[in-house]
Amino acid sequence: MRNFKEEKELNVLNHSCAHLLAQAVKHLYPQAKFWVGPVVEEGFYYDIDLGDKSITDEDIQAIESEMKKCAKADKYIVRKEISKEEALKMFEDDEYKLDLISRMDESEGVISCYTQGDFTDLCRGPHVNSTKELKNFKLIKFSGAYWKGDANNKVLQRIYGVCFPTKEELDAHLAELEEAKERDHRKLGKDLGIFMFADLVGKGLPMWLPNGFIVRHALVEYITEKEMKLGYKHVMTPSLGNVDLYKTSGHWDHYKEDMFPKMELDNESYVLRPMNCPHHMMIYKNFLHSYRDLPLRLAEIANDFRYEASGACCGIERTRAFTQNDSHIFCTPDQIESEIEGVINLILDVYKDFGFENYKFRLSLRDDVNTDKYFGNDELWEKSEAALRKILKKSGAEYYEAEGEAAFYGPKIDVQVKSAIGHDVTLSTVQLDYQLPERFELEYVNEEGKKERPVVIHRAILGSLDRFVAFLLEETKGVLPIWLAPTQVYIIPVNPEYHLKYSEKIKKRLEEAGFRVELDDRNEKLSYRMRESQVRKVPVTLILGDGEVADSTVSYRQIGSRETTTVSFEELVELLRK
Repeated sequence: MRNFKEEKELNVLNHSCAHLLAQAVKHLYPQAKFWVGPVVEEGFYYDIDLGDKSITDEDIQAIESEMKKCAKADKYIVRKEISKEEALKMFEDDEYKLDLISRMDESEGVISCYTQGDFTDLCRGPHVNSTKELKNFKLIKFSGAYWKGDANNKVLQRIYGVCFPTKEELDAHLAELEEAKERDHRKLGKDLGIFMFADLVGKGLPMWLPNGFIVRHALVEYITEKEMKLGYKHVMTPSLGNVDLYKTSGHWDHYKEDMFPKMELDNESYVLRPMNCPHHMMIYKNFLHSYRDLPLRLAEIANDFRYEASGACCGIERTRAFTQNDSHIFCTPDQIESEIEGVINLILDVYKDFGFENYKFRLSLRDDVNTDKYFGNDELWEKSEAALRKILKKSGAEYYEAEGEAAFYGPKIDVQVKSAIGHDVTLSTVQLDYQLPERFELEYVNEEGKKERPVVIHRAILGSLDRFVAFLLEETKGVLPIWLAPTQVYIIPVNPEYHLKYSEKIKKRLEEAGFRVELDDRNEKLSYRMRESQVRKVPVTLILGDGEVADSTVSYRQIGSRETTTVSFEELVELLRK
């Protein structure tokens, strides 16, 4: 999708269209007051105070109609520079604009406003020349938004829109948005019975339904088998931890705002864990290690909990309770390069298995200005960042650098993907850490019999299983590969009265061969039951009628295909296993 914020022409056009929206709203609702109307990656929005009124779908239609009238009026958009005193006088009845103006420093530049016909708005600009250039727009969605993002403030009405130079570009973009809606994992997860939420259980706390459990179980088996072949040792640790554990690790000082509140039990303080590294540090510390024991690769499929703001939760992409495919590699300094290369190769191997192609490597660095939120000294950080940069260059992977995205204990390599709903999401991560071994006083005996600190590599391949499933649903549009599909084969007897017995026999044989099978013996039209199989996105559907019963064969159709093929039962099993 186009990036409205980065493309200069789209940026100016959409910023101007935000003013067109405000002008139309002011015509329809004279009491309206306006906060900010910025351009964002997916278009523009404007935050509006309409008093006690909340926007509805009907209101959006009315606002669009008024916007079209304003665009057709072909009014010049005129820029005017004014003093701070003039600006305060001009917007004296609008507390939102007054708040903006009061925080402006005239020494940084002039204050400007833009006028189009009967409407004037405070803005830095630039804008298009006339409202007639803003005719190819569409209002996309609306929601509530706290003023200044503060939950203690009033809820404003936020209206989102897009604007393009041509109708053809607008139509193409709207078609992409419709496609994205069909790919949205929240819709697919509900339609396919993968997961659910309930307010009574709690916001951001997903419950995995039987179909979802099958998918998760298959993913866990898949990644665990790969890891064990590579020498990873799986462990299991509790989802609770003593607060002192997180004080030792540094999470309590640097991360407690994102953790659930502590619980007092038997004169001790416990907390739901947000990550697993402190537990794994203690497992390492439980044994005496020689350099011959390293690298030690500890892995866990672990349940974690983070206090995400309710507004930040998004289906299973971002939750308050999630499961990580986590691992910590304890190694010597001279093993860092080979171990991280091994992790990157595993990531690429997994992405190849799933057919993922649209992803980017990001070297996540610390913010050199605000260094207080990070552990360690400059020398260690520079050493760690240089090591990761060298490995990325050696691997030949394309990557970009991002300051301020590092973990508080070290830099990392993140794999970024774009979700169907436009979110920039981290799928996999590799993090280099000299700090936690120091804080937990971890040791190993080197070749000379002296004690040294190991280095820790934090890594997650599938990352959060929840987020991985969300991305997988969106990538495949819900058509999962057959080994992951909750129902792999859907059997439809053409006439249940005559073909049910044979269908049940085929179902039993397929289940004995290890496949997940469902038999639809409802007294419904064949076309209805075929459509049901397609809606549920079952990979293979068997249609069994007179010919199949007579010849002891099966006729199958793959999802997305209208072609029906007849084969022997043995041939079908071979096809499914391939």
